[in-house]
Amino acid sequence: MVTDIAAPVTVISPHLDDAVFSCGGLIAAARGARVVTVFAGVPPAGVPAPDWDRAAGFDSAEQAVRARRREDNRALGMLGAQPVWLDFWDGQYGRRHTPREIADSLQHVLVTQTDGMVAAPLGLFHSDHVLAHEACRMLMQAAQVRAAAWAALLVPSRAQAASTAPVQWLYYEDAIYRRLPGVLQQRLAECLRAGLHATPVNLPVSQHLAQKSYAVNAYQSQLQMFGEEQLCDLCAPERYWSLSAGEPAQG
Repeated sequence: MVTDIAAPVTVISPHLDDAVFSCGGLIAAARGARVVTVFAGVPPAGVPAPDWDRAAGFDSAEQAVRARRREDNRALGMLGAQPVWLDFWDGQYGRRHTPREIADSLQHVLVTQTDGMVAAPLGLFHSDHVLAHEACRMLMQAAQVRAAAWAALLVPSRAQAASTAPVQWLYYEDAIYRRLPGVLQQRLAECLRAGLHATPVNLPVSQHLAQKSYAVNAYQSQLQMFGEEQLCDLCAPERYWSLSAGEPAQG
């Protein structure tokens, strides 16, 4: 399926880099996209840096997140996008969150968006990515239920047009994790079991990938930790999926 990019565009990012790594071309093409990062909360001074942050050269969790916010702000500025940082902690800092908590917080951000597109992570492998995906699915399905309820109140000639939620939800493949054996297939199979049919969607973003590459380079604290295969995936084509309601799979 091929679709145009309908403004306004909001991209939901688990961490302070995932949106650009996974769909920087879309962000550049959207011209004025909003990027909402879920796990962007700054731990207080005194929270020690876990292994990943120490390996990246940070002495504390606070120092690491503030540095990554600066990187994110610089990268999104290159793409003409607006950052929105939520206060949930990255899972490595030891605080646990639920999909419902995240969905409620995202809803406050998305409530003003009445049309356009939301791009959310498929939620591959990393526990924070899974949480962000589950929260976004909650919001998407709630919007679909509201649209269907509204359509039921209309005369038949208008009901079909109103039965689709006005905001288009797409799901992007999480960069670097999509290369892990089987994780993409597992997510698509889980969606099918839940009654969601996955359809690949082509977006006109290829001409913006050079601009994306400059923005990717802003995340030096992360890039220095990646291996060759992970770095190569950042240059691979972006891939998107539509999840639409169908009959749950049997068995």
